[in-house]
Formats: sequence, structure tokens, C-alpha cells
Amino acid sequence: MADAVRSLAAFAAGAHVPPPAADVAARAFLDTIGVTLAGAGEPAGRAVQAVARAEGGEPRCTMLGTPCRTSAALAALANGTAAHALDYDDMCFVSLAHPSAPLVAAALAAGELAGASARRLLEGYVTGFEIEAVLGRALNPRHYQRGWHCTSTLGTIGAAACAARVLGLDEEQTARCLAIAASEASGLKENFGTMTKPLHAGLAARNGILAARLAQAGLTASELAIDGPQGLLVAMAGERTDLGEAQEQLGRRWEILETGITVKLYPSCAGTHPALDALLDLRRQHRFDADEVAGVEVAVDAITPTVLIYDRPESGLQGKFSMPFCAAAALVDGRVGIDTFAPARLRDPRLQRLMPAVTMHVDPALGRDAPPLTQAIVTVRLRDGRAHVQIANGARGYPARPASREELDGKFLACAERVLTPEAARAALGRLHTPDAVDDIRTLTALTALTATTA
Repeated sequence: MADAVRSLAAFAAGAHVPPPAADVAARAFLDTIGVTLAGAGEPAGRAVQAVARAEGGEPRCTMLGTPCRTSAALAALANGTAAHALDYDDMCFVSLAHPSAPLVAAALAAGELAGASARRLLEGYVTGFEIEAVLGRALNPRHYQRGWHCTSTLGTIGAAACAARVLGLDEEQTARCLAIAASEASGLKENFGTMTKPLHAGLAARNGILAARLAQAGLTASELAIDGPQGLLVAMAGERTDLGEAQEQLGRRWEILETGITVKLYPSCAGTHPALDALLDLRRQHRFDADEVAGVEVAVDAITPTVLIYDRPESGLQGKFSMPFCAAAALVDGRVGIDTFAPARLRDPRLQRLMPAVTMHVDPALGRDAPPLTQAIVTVRLRDGRAHVQIANGARGYPARPASREELDGKFLACAERVLTPEAARAALGRLHTPDAVDDIRTLTALTALTATTA
């Protein structure tokens, strides 16, 4: 019997979130607010901010990294887009989504509306994350392979659950909220490598806020919207037409603790990270220079080529979805950072020489016993005839090799200081380290806004 909406709503509205799960969410908030601040200055972030300013709206919620406030829906749109603008935000290999960009943006907007505590936002984040994971187990990998961008599709449902929890919707309202969100869900992978990809995260956050507020206002929707005969699981090419055992485990098994969140230490598509780790390790271990490289072969799973779709990127955004570009940059520079994808880097003669020497192919053995995008076999052939091979299972920042507090703090400050003063960035970081002391989230968001003197 179709009962997904009711079951998910009961969980979102009433689940007791265990403290360890909230602790993981707190680290995700810290990381995501950092990349949002950095992304606020990117072209995609600025474009959405300009539209938000033109559209107006009651100035109740903060657009991070700007001096502007706007409506909850527009703030969620702007912050979600900024969070994903650099492709530096975290990943979940169960939902095959970037969970935190939409979830944090929706939580902040809902929290500012309600004057909610940071702890309330963390509860909302965890419930949204868990619901995305349940949906991911039912939909993927077929949903993702067919061209749907899970950050936007599943992210819309997760953001709706998160917003409902933060705003204090009851179970009936939350059920309507999730059913409304099911009709809002969209997002196409064909737009990878353009500014529309980060917009997907913003749309998911906005959709979540909008669904929650419409449900609060009494808008109705079908309880069959997720697992009915014409519901989301069928319409969006799911592997299953029901949520299965994962639905029954909600509240007893916590995905955020068992499989965790993958923090990005490179601002590029997650599909590049295992190979980048291997290349950088080989470069350090064997002390060769990029000019010594004759060729690079990267074996990957079957899904990776559907994401890394640019062999010869023509923009920094396309470069984030290009194995040849990312591999060449790692070998030339010995690092991959935000500045790697600046427009001028695409014209670097050393990168231009090396990119055609990088090839990517599918190895059917990869991905059989591991999540998509997490494995690679890298072979570097040198001009003197030597060859170096490394197998990558995951990458730095993955749950099995988590980022340290020092790495997270360093990443946050490097991102935040792109728009904030060092003093403001450190003040925000200190507040993020003590979420239980934040009784009203607006005291935190105030630290992330530019003043007239810093704008």
C-alpha cells in the first residue's frame, strides 16, 4: 500500500535525533556556510542575488556574504546556489546528491523566519538528510543514470522535510509539504558545467521553503505523490516503486552515522577526487614533473563518464567536470584549489599540452562493490618508459578518511575570507563550533553578512 508520504512525514515531524547525528550535521553546517560565503562572489551566486534584489520581498532572511536581506524563499535560492557554485560542497553516495547545499540553505531561511535555535536547525538537517537517503536507495542508480540531478530532485524533498521541522509543522502539514515538494522536484544533469548546476541546489532549497509555507497555509496535495502509480518513484525512473526496507528503518538506523557525509577537499566534481588523490600521491612519492609525463590513464566505474562530460573544457565550470583538465592541473601544480578553475588557467600552455595525454575509460570491475564515483585506477606513464600505478578507493574527506578539524577550519577560513574580513570569518567559525550556544540562528547569520564598510 502506498504510504510513503505519511511515513516520511511522521519521521520528519517527530523523530528524536540522536546527539551524534546532530554533531555530524554541525560539521556539515560549518563546511557548507564556508563554501556558501566563497560562492557568494561567484558569477552564479551574483546572478541569483541580483534577481533576488530586483524581486524584493520582505527582508527577513540573509543572503550570506552580502549586505542584503530578502524573503525566505529568495534567500534560500541565493544561498543554495552560492553553496554549490564552486562544487566544493559535500556529497552523499547513497542519495548521489550534494545534500548540504539545499539542506543548510533551507534550514537557515526557515530558522531566520522562526527565530529558531541552531539545535533546531541541526534536527531539521538530519531528518532531511535521512529522507533523501531513503529516496536515494529506492531511486538510484537508475534515476541518476537517466539524467536526473539528485541534488535538485531528492534535495527538494529533503529541504522540504528540513524546513517543515524547523518551522514546527505538525505531521499533517508535513505530509502535505512533502507531497507538494514531490511535484516541485526537478533538475537535469545535462546542465552540468554551467551555472544552472549550482542553481539546482538553490532551487531545491527554495522549493523546500515554498512547500513548507504552502502546506502551512493549507495547500493540499496527494498522499500518493511519492509512491503512487503516477508518483515520484515511477515518474522519475526509480529502481523501485516503493521505499522498501529503508522506510521501515527510519529512526532506527541513521544513514548519516553509518555511511556518513563526504567532505570535499577539492572544488571539483566528486568523480574526479579518487583520481586526484592518486595522482597527487604518485607525484609526491616518485617526484616526477609534469613535463616528464607521456600519458595518464584513468579507469573508472560506469557512472563516472556520465558526470565528467568535458574532455576539452571551455570554461572553469566545465573544467570541474573534466578528468583531463583536473588531472593535468594536479600534475602541473601539485594541488587543486579554487584558483585552479579561474578562466586564465584554461589557457595555460602546460595544461593544454597535458590534457590530450589524459584518457578515461570504464573498467567493469569498478563500482561493483562500492558506491558510484568512489573508485579509480590511475596509471602515469613517463617519457623514460617508467609507469606508476595507484588504485584509489575513496578519497581524502570521505567518511573512511574524514577531514580533520584543522582541515575543516582551514577550508572554512580560506572560503569565508574571500568575502569577509579575517576577524569576521573567525568570529563566525567560533560560533559554528558551539552550536548549542546559539539560541537564535539570526545571531550567527548576522556574522556572515557584509556591512556597508566591507561590501
